[in-house]
Amino acid sequence: MIQEIEKLHARYAHALDDDRLEDWPNFFTEHGVYRIATAENEARGLPLPVVYCEGRAMLRDRVQSLRHANIYEPQRYRHIVSSVLVEKMDEKRAQSTANFLVVRIMENGETMLFASGRYRDRILLKEMLYEERVVVCDSRRFDTLLAIPL
Repeated sequence: MIQEIEKLHARYAHALDDDRLEDWPNFFTEHGVYRIATAENEARGLPLPVVYCEGRAMLRDRVQSLRHANIYEPQRYRHIVSSVLVEKMDEKRAQSTANFLVVRIMENGETMLFASGRYRDRILLKEMLYEERVVVCDSRRFDTLLAIPL
């Protein structure tokens, strides 16, 4: 189970890093939730996320917006996922917590640490899909180029 979940995280990261954004919704269940929040808000129980998508349709809309409506400087990302902890909830689900770093590479070659934090996931085991992915960012400051999913 742990290896399969690590493989899910790796496939997710590679899809984003390879600019296969159209594949992103397929990592979630039909009604899966994707949310980006700050560690500070999570610790204080404040529900306001930075980004919130519920269901594959909303995830697909976000990808379409990124491809056709949003204008941003060309960039690439590298996701580094580590320290994966997995806890089985029941026969159908597991929880996973993993640390992440995202490095952004601009077209001119400038490279910077873009985001760091923790993924908190609820995963359906049979389908090996995210039922919920909460991206908890260490910093409360977000670059205006937070376009591509973390």
